[in-house]
Formats: sequence, structure tokens, C-alpha cells
Amino acid sequence: MKFKQTDGQNQRIERISTTHLIVGIDIAKETHVAQATNFRGIILTKRHLSFSNTIEGYMKLDRWIDEIQQKHQLKNVVIGMEPTGHYGYNLANWLADKGKDVVMVNPATTKRNKENRDNCPSKSDPKDALVIADVVSRGYYYDYTRQAGDFQRLRTMMSDREFWVTNSVRLQNRIVRWLDIYFPEYASVFKDWTCPRSIATLKAFPSPSDLRGQTIEGVISGWRTYMKRAGGNTGRQKAAELLSKARQSVGESASLREAKQDLKRLLDEFERIADILEQFERELGTVLEGIPLVSQLRSIKGLGTIYIAAILSSAGDLRQYAHGRQLLRRAGLNLAESMSGKRKGEIVISKRGDAKLRKYMYLATLTLVGTNPVFRQLHENNVQVKHMSKQQSVFKVLGKLARILVGIVQNEDSFTPEKTVHSYVQAA
Repeated sequence: MKFKQTDGQNQRIERISTTHLIVGIDIAKETHVAQATNFRGIILTKRHLSFSNTIEGYMKLDRWIDEIQQKHQLKNVVIGMEPTGHYGYNLANWLADKGKDVVMVNPATTKRNKENRDNCPSKSDPKDALVIADVVSRGYYYDYTRQAGDFQRLRTMMSDREFWVTNSVRLQNRIVRWLDIYFPEYASVFKDWTCPRSIATLKAFPSPSDLRGQTIEGVISGWRTYMKRAGGNTGRQKAAELLSKARQSVGESASLREAKQDLKRLLDEFERIADILEQFERELGTVLEGIPLVSQLRSIKGLGTIYIAAILSSAGDLRQYAHGRQLLRRAGLNLAESMSGKRKGEIVISKRGDAKLRKYMYLATLTLVGTNPVFRQLHENNVQVKHMSKQQSVFKVLGKLARILVGIVQNEDSFTPEKTVHSYVQAA
């Protein structure tokens, strides 16, 4: 399809012909509900179909569709459903494997159209299935496509990685809370408590009472149990600062034995998850090596393994996009405005798309602005010459990144700074 929204919408509407059976399915964990209409929205059955989320239920749905097609002489079928978590994943794959035309409907679209027929806010599974069929007949859907094996592997691995990242953040917050209670001055010595010297300190001298009475050499000796390069000027300076802060600490000293046991468990779990995340990065790198277009994406300095894996896992094969605006819309990063008459509201991003893709596109842009001279020049030009705010500039550069990603993949070319910033050669 073309990348223009109006063209794509027209093509989806034209795709539904008089020979089409439209099936809307309301997805649930155990029992799905289906409704069938023709291209005009006329209901073709006296009663909806309820079927279980098993192979027997899928076969029942298939027979039901065949019977309706034969009865009304409809040659084609389009099956619409909402992406309701993971509940409809197996059904969509089963139908796609059988050659059925499966499409997805945004849940927000269903919610906004549920009163079209009866002007009533009531909600039920049969009604939701009928609403889904209605919006499909009007072209408010997007195609469901199964990605190639490597892209599916990336999606599974990144979903699993997000779980462990969430746990890691939760543990870090818990450890920071522990330090705020028992050693509040600790942050003034170690800005990043996850650095090797800080981890060694938390293992050897977790509380101020463990540091009182120690010498600089004693602290460094305790560090050597958990790290290799414990001494040096930096080590002695940090040890002196720790001893000074420990003598003046106002941290809680009650139930210290139990608190230190809690900290030990938290640190052990934090390190275990850190090892898991490192393993993920290695395995993701191995999977990415089997995807040809990754070499083109790696030509963008600063776009690392995690960012590439996250973008491809959520967006799929970038060769299926005709323009960067499609990628932005997939992430919910397209602009939305509210205006009526003389009133003109603020322009914001829609946030109607893949939240994970939106998150990593934004983080990748921040990294590129900080590390890539081309993107830094774009950002500085936006802020200094065009007088944008820094946040506006970041989203402007993000749109540029989306167009670059799709462009280099479509052209089978590497990233060329001269094509991105015309003044780059002169500035260099």
C-alpha cells in the first residue's frame, strides 16, 4: 500500500467487495465469539457463534464460515479481530496458515463505534464481534502478517528481555531505598551505585558501622575480594570519602543484621539478572547476524544491538514499509491535533501504536543525538537556528531517523552522512 493515509484507507475500502464475507471475532481467553455480515454490514446469521480456544473450536469456526459462504454464495472472506494481548495469537496464526485473510482492528476503534447500531453504551461479546465486523467493512483495519522466523525470534526474546529489565529496575529501586534508609550519604560518594567499586563496597562494608574503625588500606583490602583493580589514586580517594561519610552518617542502625541480609539477597538477585541481560545481548547479536538488512542499520554509528533488535522485533521487516511515516504511525509517533473554528489546540503525538517500538525509537534518538555527530548537528540546528525546544527537536530528529531507517533498507544502501545533512561535509 502507499504510505499516504488517504490512499491506504481507500485501498482497504476498495478491497472489500460484494463477494466478501466479513467475520468479526471478539477474543477472550477461553471462549471466542464470532459474528458474520456482508460488505454492507447486513447480519447473515440468526445467532452468533461461540467457540472454544482449542483446535476443536477452530474447526467449528472454519465449518461455520464455509456454511455461510455456500449459503450466500460469497467467494471471499475477511476475518477481523482485536489484538487482545496474547489470547488471539494462536487463532490468528491458525487462520493465516489455512490461507484465510486475517486483519486486526484497533481496540480504540471498536470502543468508539460500539454505539453506531443501537445508540446504546451497552457492551457484550456478540455486540463487540459485530462492531468489529462493521469497522472492517469500512476499511478501519490493518493486515495481520506473520513475520519470518528470525523476526519472530527477536520478538520473543525482546519480550522476555523486557520482563527481566523490569525486574532489574525494581531491584535497583529497592536497593536505592535501602541506601536511603541505612546509608543516606552513600550517593555523595558513588553517583552510580552499580559501578564495580560500589558493588564491592556494598558487599564488604554495606553499613556505616562496618566502615567505622577501618583504615584506607583496610577498605582497599576489602574491595580486593570482589574486584581486581581496587587501589590507585581513585581507590584511595573513594576510601577516604567513604570513611568520612560513615563517621557522620545519620542512617538507621536498628535491625541492622536483618537489613544487611536483605541487601545481600537483593545484590545477588541484581547480579543474576545482569548476567541474564548480558546473555540476551549476546543471543540477540547472534540472531541479528542472520538478517541481511542489519548490516545497513549498523552503519548508523550509535545504533547498537539492543536498539536494532527492539525496532525489528516490533516493526518487523523494514522492507515492508514504503516511507518512514508508516514506521512512525506503527509506533504511535504520528502527530495529532485538535482544532475547531478559531480554536487551535496543541499538536501532540498520538501514542496509538506499539508502545515498545515508541520507547526504543525515542531512546535510540537520544543516544544518537549524544554520540552521532550527524544527528547531533541536526539537533543543534533545530535548537539554535530554528529555535525549537530540545524536546521538539528530539521528536523532529526521531522522524528523520524513521525515514533514514526505511530509506537505507529500501535502497539497500548504507548510512551516508552527506545525504542526511547537506552541510555535514563543510562542517567537518
